[in-house]
Amino acid sequence: MTIYPAIDLRGGRCVRLMQGAFDRETVYGDDPVAVARRWEGEGATWLHVVDLDGARAGRPVQQNIVRAICAAVRIPVQTGGGLRDRAAVEGVFAAGAARVVLGTAALRDEPLARALCADHPGRVAFGLDARGGRLRTVGWTEESGVGAVEAAARLGGFGAAAVIYTDIERDGTERGPDLAGTQDVARAAGVPVIASGGVGSLDDVRALAALAAPAVEGVIIGRALYTGAVTLAGALAAGRGA
Repeated sequence: MTIYPAIDLRGGRCVRLMQGAFDRETVYGDDPVAVARRWEGEGATWLHVVDLDGARAGRPVQQNIVRAICAAVRIPVQTGGGLRDRAAVEGVFAAGAARVVLGTAALRDEPLARALCADHPGRVAFGLDARGGRLRTVGWTEESGVGAVEAAARLGGFGAAAVIYTDIERDGTERGPDLAGTQDVARAAGVPVIASGGVGSLDDVRALAALAAPAVEGVIIGRALYTGAVTLAGALAAGRGA
């Protein structure tokens, strides 16, 4: 199971939000590029980078930092936030991203989502961010009225490389991932699923790795890595079943 250290960008800094609330922010670094190099140096094989400003603005805002991160590390970078049209997606690919994450656009513009998957096979993921099982969009600020499992079943046939399922209520809390919800999304999607939100211990990583088929391909870990509740070396080992 792949471990994706999270680098969330806001105002040029590396931050973490509590349950997606922009007024509940903790700053973990003023140099996101140095943070990216740290995770690579500790053994990460992927990075998950989110442009939080872009998610709210509806367009990429931190693209220069994304470009600098991609140039600074040798491992692939997965990134999202504000990618609502083809130009934005192509711009992030040009900046060096290996994979893009479509959230709002995947729900609001399905023809675009299908086309991007076809044009960039293996390089497009869909982000399903849910509160109480219902998806939220526009940087988690708007209720979509669509269920996570329903969306996974529909979007899973578009040819995405993966579906990223985030339980917003657990995100940043370190109180454990939504195992049941993740499993339900994985069964519905029929494509690899990356879990996100709530990881606070190595036991959480092991629990995700042990989920019955269809397996969870990876897990995004944010706050727990920055607080030291989870070490990256420990998470990598737990993801391998060690």
